[in-house]
Amino acid sequence: MESASLQGSRFWKPYGVMFSSCPLCWVSAFFYMAPSAASLFLSFTSWDGMTAPQFIGLENFRNLMNDEKFTTSMLNTLLYTVGTVPLSIAFATLLAVLLNQKIKGVVIYRTLFFIPVITMPIAVGMVWRWLYNSEFGLINYVLGALNLPQPNWLFDEKFALFSIIIVSVWSSIGYNAVILLSGLQGISNTYYEAASLDGAGTLYKFFRITLPLLTPSLFFVLVMSFINSFQMFDLIFIMMDQQATLLDQTRTVVYSIWEDGFKFFHMGYASAQAFMLFIVILIITLFQMVFQKRWVHYQ
Repeated sequence: MESASLQGSRFWKPYGVMFSSCPLCWVSAFFYMAPSAASLFLSFTSWDGMTAPQFIGLENFRNLMNDEKFTTSMLNTLLYTVGTVPLSIAFATLLAVLLNQKIKGVVIYRTLFFIPVITMPIAVGMVWRWLYNSEFGLINYVLGALNLPQPNWLFDEKFALFSIIIVSVWSSIGYNAVILLSGLQGISNTYYEAASLDGAGTLYKFFRITLPLLTPSLFFVLVMSFINSFQMFDLIFIMMDQQATLLDQTRTVVYSIWEDGFKFFHMGYASAQAFMLFIVILIITLFQMVFQKRWVHYQ
């Protein structure tokens, strides 16, 4: 058995080599850690951004436990995550498999599907607000032509969060598909050739070969998708900020942080919310890291 000190030295040695050979790593670490440390300190204070912070201990965190708005924003964030992550990964997997085929113009298709990833969220939100418009939006125009119901997408509490989920899934499929496509291209053809010799069909190859060997890429996409979904802000701000009556149906934690910090200037309270969000993301990420050993298979 190795001693704890020896194991610890082996764990930290790569990081020591990295920082000793890369001065920019120290600069990057400072710009990441300094704001985080400042935010943690401010979470124990009452600060309006103008006067000197006043230390109030755990008062902000006690207020969070009784804050219905924070509870609502956390529940909305969870619902948004549950609705966005599985759909995004499922469609991205299907798209990656299709883009991995030898078809004409595959490079053009890959570029088209990746365009939403590099498009500014403000532009995405404005375009989808027009598409969702109940009077002259394209979506309801097509639904009306097909004699289907035409929901008031952004002004009906039953559809508001669902509408945001649709946009998020659409805008994230391209990025996830590129990651999964790289994983697919790393799978050796010998597995499929051996399966074909045994008479295996397409579905058998997909579920017995492709998916198991794609799990490392799926795991990465899953972790990043969870983190990004818990940090949702821009689409809510663009598409729902002017609708105060429905904002509570789509309010996320990051939106509440922005609202309390930069709209009401409750910087300490906003920092406490940010720290709680960090704890939630950390717990979920650690849970995924622990249980990935049960389903992630490496070649």
